[in-house]
Amino acid sequence: MNVRTICLAILYDCESTGYEIRKLSVEGEYSYFVDASYGAIYPALAKLEADRLVTSRVEQQDGKPAKKIYAITEAGRREFINSLFDQLGDDEFRSEFLLFARFASELPQSLVQVRLRERIVSLDTAIAELDRLNSNHTQPGDRWVIDYGRSCMAFARDYIDTHMGELIALARPDAAAAAE
Repeated sequence: MNVRTICLAILYDCESTGYEIRKLSVEGEYSYFVDASYGAIYPALAKLEADRLVTSRVEQQDGKPAKKIYAITEAGRREFINSLFDQLGDDEFRSEFLLFARFASELPQSLVQVRLRERIVSLDTAIAELDRLNSNHTQPGDRWVIDYGRSCMAFARDYIDTHMGELIALARPDAAAAAE
C-alpha cells in the first residue's frame, strides 16, 4: 500500500482537510498502516483529484485562511476497495529499542535498566491510547485492528517486564563501564 491508498482510506469514512489527513497518517491512527511522510500527502491528494478519485472544495473561515476539504468520489471508493485485493506486502518493523538491546552488553547496567523502564512506560502509554481509540470506534473491523495492535504491544511489554533481568545481566557493571 502507499500514500495514495491511505488518503483514500481516510476519506472513505469522511471528508477531511489535507492537514487532517496528514495528521492522521503521520501521527494518528492511520500511522500504524503505511509510512506516509508530510511531503508525500499533498502530491498524492493532487494526483487523486486529477484522477477524479477525490474532489475538493474551499471553505472560508472567519479570521483564518480558507481550508480545502477533500471528499472521496464513487470512483475513489471503488479504487480503494479494489486496492485491497492486491497482494499485501510484508509488515515492516523497525525499532531503535531493539538496536539498543542488541548492544546492551557494551553498555552500563544502569543505562540498560533505565531504557527498559522507559520502554515499559512508553508501551503502557501506547496501550492506553489504543484503549482510548477502541472506546471511540464502533466498527467491528476497527476494534479488531485496535485489539490486534494492543495485543502485540501488551506482549512486548510483558516480555520486557519478564525478561529485563536477562538483558541487564548482559550489560557491563556500572563500575566496569565507568572505568573505560
